Amino acid sequence: MIDPNDPGEAVLQFLTDRHLATLTTLRANGSPHVVAVGFSYSPTERIARVITFAPSIKARNAARGGRAAVCQIDGGRWLTLEGEVRLVTDAAGVATAVEGYAARYRQPHERDDRVAIEIAVDRIMGRA
Repeated sequence: MIDPNDPGEAVLQFLTDRHLATLTTLRANGSPHVVAVGFSYSPTERIARVITFAPSIKARNAARGGRAAVCQIDGGRWLTLEGEVRLVTDAAGVATAVEGYAARYRQPHERDDRVAIEIAVDRIMGRA
């Protein structure tokens, strides 16, 4: 395991390089829902953020709370970030997620129903 409070330079670099990931949230019946996503990570806040739209399954799953994970892989390098999940609907919170996504990938198209998923990272596993 990697210390979320001090993940090291290689981990932080891997989390800023352009890589897609999977997001795993839990359905109401407890089964995993896994989808491909882009995400950003704030090491000072220890928060992973995914932008999406309100009616999506991942947003509905996040709204129920519980735990979630994002996992990215590049050859032999991989990282999984896990923690408590929540759905963010306020304009400022969503804007923060959009900024993180734009910095790592590209500026997303505008959406009236944009929301964000936040994972409060308390566990990091992998090899960067």
